[in-house]
Amino acid sequence: MNPRHKSVGLAVAIGLAVATPAFAQDLKLMTGPQGGVWVPLGGQLKDLWEKAVPGTTVQSLPGAGIANVRGIEEGKADLGFGNSISTVDAIKGNAPFTKPHANVCNVATLYPQYFQVIVRQDSGINSVKDLKGKSISTQPRGNTGELITGQLLKVHGMTYNDVKMSFVSYTDSVSQMQDGNAQAFSLGTAIPSGAVMDLASARDIKLLDLSDSIDEMKKLNPGYTLVTVPKGTYPKQDKDVQVIGYATHIVASCKLPEDAVYKMTKAMADNVSSMAAVYKGIGGLTPKAMAEDIGVPFHKGAAKFYKEAGITVKTN
Repeated sequence: MNPRHKSVGLAVAIGLAVATPAFAQDLKLMTGPQGGVWVPLGGQLKDLWEKAVPGTTVQSLPGAGIANVRGIEEGKADLGFGNSISTVDAIKGNAPFTKPHANVCNVATLYPQYFQVIVRQDSGINSVKDLKGKSISTQPRGNTGELITGQLLKVHGMTYNDVKMSFVSYTDSVSQMQDGNAQAFSLGTAIPSGAVMDLASARDIKLLDLSDSIDEMKKLNPGYTLVTVPKGTYPKQDKDVQVIGYATHIVASCKLPEDAVYKMTKAMADNVSSMAAVYKGIGGLTPKAMAEDIGVPFHKGAAKFYKEAGITVKTN
C-alpha cells in the first residue's frame, strides 16, 4: 500500500476512535405502574441521562419497586426506580426475595414515599384494627404497596384471611371505592396521589393515622420511618396525618461503567429543578440528601460524585 494511503487510513482510524464515546449503549430503565410519578419522572431522567452520556439511549419500561430490583439482578434492566425498604430486603435476601441480590447498587435517593390508607368518610373506620372483616383494595401482588399492606395487617394481628382483599391497579381501586365495593384503599406513592385526588373528587375521604404502627413496622424493616401528610394535601383534610414512610431512590446494575454512572448522578444533582417540575417533592434536593444511607451500597460512579461533593458513602 502507498505510504501516503497508510497515513490517511491511520488518521481516519484515530479520528473515529476519538469521536466514539467511551460509553455508548442502549440502557433499559424500569419505572412504575401507569398513574404513578415514576413514569413521567423516568421520561425526565431519560432526557437528562442521554444528554449527560453522549451516544447512550435510555428505554423506559413499566415496572414496580420489587420487580425493578429483580430485573436489574437478573440482567433484564440496567437502571430502575426502587423503594428503600424493598431494596434492602433484596440485598439481604429477605422475603419476597429468595436470595441476596449482589448486582444492585444505589445511585441516589430522590424523595420520600408515603404509604397511605384511605377510607370513605362515612365508613366508620378510624384505625387499622377497624379494617378487620372489611374489603381492602391495594396494588397487584409483588408491588411494594401490597407488601406493606400485608405487613401493616400483621403488626395489628391480622392476615389477608381476616379481610377481603382485592389486588388491582390504582384506577380499579378508585372505582371499587366509588362503587362501595371496597371500604379501604391502601397504596405507597408520592403525595398528593393522583389516584387519591380522583377518588376525593367523587367521594368524601379520610386518611388513617398510622403512627401507632411505626415501632412494630420498624422491627420488620428498619428502613421504615414516620412521615407527615400535611393538612390540605387532599380535599377536606383539615389536619396533619402521620403515615408510614420510606424513600424512592435510583438503583443501577453494579456492572455499569463508573464514568457513566458518575455522569448520570451529576446530571440529577445539576437538574433538580427539571425533576421538580415533574414532581415538586424533589424540590430542594441536595447531594447530601441524594447520598442518604438507606442500607444499600452505592455504585462506585455515584460514590465518585459524592466524594467530590465532600460526602463519603459506602460502596459495593
